[in-house]
Amino acid sequence: MTEIPYFVEPDDVESQVFDWGVLKWLSTPAVTGGDRFSAGVVKLKPGKGHERHTHPESDEILYVLRGTGEQEVADETREITAGEMVFVPEGVEHGTVNTGWEPLLLLAVYAPPGPEDVLADLPECEIVPAGELPTAEHVGEGESDP
Repeated sequence: MTEIPYFVEPDDVESQVFDWGVLKWLSTPAVTGGDRFSAGVVKLKPGKGHERHTHPESDEILYVLRGTGEQEVADETREITAGEMVFVPEGVEHGTVNTGWEPLLLLAVYAPPGPEDVLADLPECEIVPAGELPTAEHVGEGESDP
């Protein structure tokens, strides 16, 4: 039987790097063995965001850890800030943009897991191995990985 990692640090997992930010999936079936949800940290660069998209088979929760942004869910758009949670039901179009001067840091949870694998397969995604930091050009000058 494989030992379950009860504690996972950012250096333990790979980074998914995009021109708009970095994701680190700290709980996935491959990392923890848990198969009911995935969870990770999303770091959006100032002024950046990602296009509206859907997750056809997963609900998503976004919890704002730091920063400010604009969140779209279906036909509703509003400002979000630290301490707020956003619920996105499966199949509902949504998108996030960092409207602040500092990185927008989110905790993202998918139930069931799966969308994190879709992100990894996108042609614009660069995978940086566990324990390695994305270069400054990926995460913005003077910033470090989440």
